[in-house]
Amino acid sequence: MVHKLRFIVAAMQEVPWPEMVRRWQFLESAGLDGVMLADHFVNFADPKAHWYECWTLLAALATQTKNIRIGLLSATPWRNPAFLARQAMTVDHISDGRLDLGLGAGAPGEVDISYAMTGTPDWLPKERVDRFREAVEIIDQLLRQPETTYRGKYYQVSGTIMNPLPIQKPRPPLMIGGNGPRMLKIAAQFADTWNTFGGINVNSCSEMIALTRDRNNFLDSYCADIGRDPSTLRRSVLIYTHEEYQRLYSTPGVFEEIVKYYLDIGISEIVFFYPFVPVLMPMFEHIVNEAIPRLRSEYSAIGETAHSS
Repeated sequence: MVHKLRFIVAAMQEVPWPEMVRRWQFLESAGLDGVMLADHFVNFADPKAHWYECWTLLAALATQTKNIRIGLLSATPWRNPAFLARQAMTVDHISDGRLDLGLGAGAPGEVDISYAMTGTPDWLPKERVDRFREAVEIIDQLLRQPETTYRGKYYQVSGTIMNPLPIQKPRPPLMIGGNGPRMLKIAAQFADTWNTFGGINVNSCSEMIALTRDRNNFLDSYCADIGRDPSTLRRSVLIYTHEEYQRLYSTPGVFEEIVKYYLDIGISEIVFFYPFVPVLMPMFEHIVNEAIPRLRSEYSAIGETAHSS
């Protein structure tokens, strides 16, 4: 299976509403494939900064755009999975079937101050992933069928109704973000797209690429273990490491250089940040208007065997 090359911009909820609308409409007019938000109670890099709640904002922005895919990576610790599924269904209808639903287990409390601010339990890693798996199973079922009953260790739903069902069938595309072996196995079983940012302690571009290549291979094995064709699982990367971000907006050509490294190991979706400071906008516009069209013409699709080379 081949996947169309996609470019997604993470345009964070750090600016007032009129500027959010302007940015998202600009990205749509520029031909980007998708735009997404973050799911944190505050911007944990600057907790006192301007910051909107993601699902409310996503629904509002859906009414201000027409064709671009919209989404976020929603952290399951913040919400009951049944309510999260209903939020996703609602946004899928408001957007006329443009939602890409991303799910993650959430950053640990030492990174994200949202836990302390909201009184949300900061579970140990094993329980965090156990809960995440149950939440994914519930959300997956609720978005596919009109009534669901599920009995897990941490979450239970009984005769839970989903009416209407989402516009997209069998449900909105599901992206799972994660890096550890258990998270990769969950992605292999449930996801349409796997997303990685490398990890909190990954700082260099070369380390990120090596880790991503290894995780791609693990995903292939996990898919094979459950009888899934590995090529049916799209691979996505967030350009996140300090080195990558510093270089990304430095000189023309760097964006294409970094992206090609990922494309050559089978990544078919590139997620990168809208500039956090205005001085970077000229390079961002160069990326959007010149670099991405060149990459699209060179890599129209990513094949099923690229990541194993």
